[in-house]
Amino acid sequence: MVIPRIKERSARYFRETVNNRRHLHQYPELSFQEAKTAEFIAAKLTEYGISFTPNVAGHGIVAVIEGQNPTDKCIALRADIDALPLNEHTHLPYSSAHNGVMHACGHDAHTAMLLTAARILFEMKNHFNGTIKLIFQHAEEKLPGGALGMLAAGVLENPAVSCMIGLHVLPELESGKAGFRPGPFMASGDEINIRVHGKGGHAAMPDQINDTVLIASQIVVGLQQVVSRMAPPLVPTVLSFGRLIADGAHNVIPNEVLIQGTFRTFDENWRKKGKELIVNIAQQTAAAAGAIAEVTIDSGYPVLINDPHTTTIATSAAAEFLGNENIVILDQRMTTEDFAWYSQKVPACFIRLGTGNASKGITAGLHTPTFDIDENSLETGSGLLAWIALKQLDN
Repeated sequence: MVIPRIKERSARYFRETVNNRRHLHQYPELSFQEAKTAEFIAAKLTEYGISFTPNVAGHGIVAVIEGQNPTDKCIALRADIDALPLNEHTHLPYSSAHNGVMHACGHDAHTAMLLTAARILFEMKNHFNGTIKLIFQHAEEKLPGGALGMLAAGVLENPAVSCMIGLHVLPELESGKAGFRPGPFMASGDEINIRVHGKGGHAAMPDQINDTVLIASQIVVGLQQVVSRMAPPLVPTVLSFGRLIADGAHNVIPNEVLIQGTFRTFDENWRKKGKELIVNIAQQTAAAAGAIAEVTIDSGYPVLINDPHTTTIATSAAAEFLGNENIVILDQRMTTEDFAWYSQKVPACFIRLGTGNASKGITAGLHTPTFDIDENSLETGSGLLAWIALKQLDN
């Protein structure tokens, strides 16, 4: 009888879930700037009667719902709350009111669903044993990420969290479905910054200069061997460069060229070695041409690991809630997510919720200016989070 009860409540609160999501969507805030978003979340938790701690490591919020015998076990549910630096082009009536800021990754939906799941679980607190923590995390989109600060603030303690669940929208997956994958699921991600310093000058006198543009080009090409020849063949690895700035002119070679890219993989030992190789190859390539390569690598999020046992329970619970036909086993993804920090500390499961609907024209990808969701998925996700939390407590 628990599933029908949860579904009835998620349906009853569906319109408010939509309204909450639309409000958050209309007033997005960038990473580490989510003050108004946090105020909105706090107001809703207060309205629902749920106790919480604000300003955790910044704009994070941690709420707690105690069931019967609250010391039995503690499960955490996490939603991220920040937006992206992007101009929205959806033309929706609740489009972003903040120029250059958009919820293009669905964090507005994550927050709205967790608020409704919290409301459902609070109303059912006399029917389960243990404690459920609700972590509304700021700054997922920007290094070093809000998860590190919240971990340092002790969000996994008092009471100690036994396992943790995160949920993220996925437009490639049809609304009404949910995706899972045990084991390593999402890649680590590091930001590569290389500055080539040399002697610039007139492009018509290459014998009198260090051609920093040519050197930078050789570095980009040479670094491809990190993936093609040095990476373990069975470890997924990506090294991509998306920015190369040589601010010269048709006939001017600049003194400095900037190269920026990303390094991603699924093995922490290889990750460390790969970064050392990037530094060595860049520096040696520049030195061979009489220039200097200054290499800075900003270490990002680690590999996100879905604990097999926790993920099995979550997958089974989702099948009960949605039907076996709506459960999808996902491939690994080279994208990154700072939920990975939690997965390195406690057994965790990161779920992908289908939000696409081709018949409604809702097909745009994440991090695009036309991204949107099928809002029916909000009802699905709210109830699913509540049910999985209860199943994790039972196990």
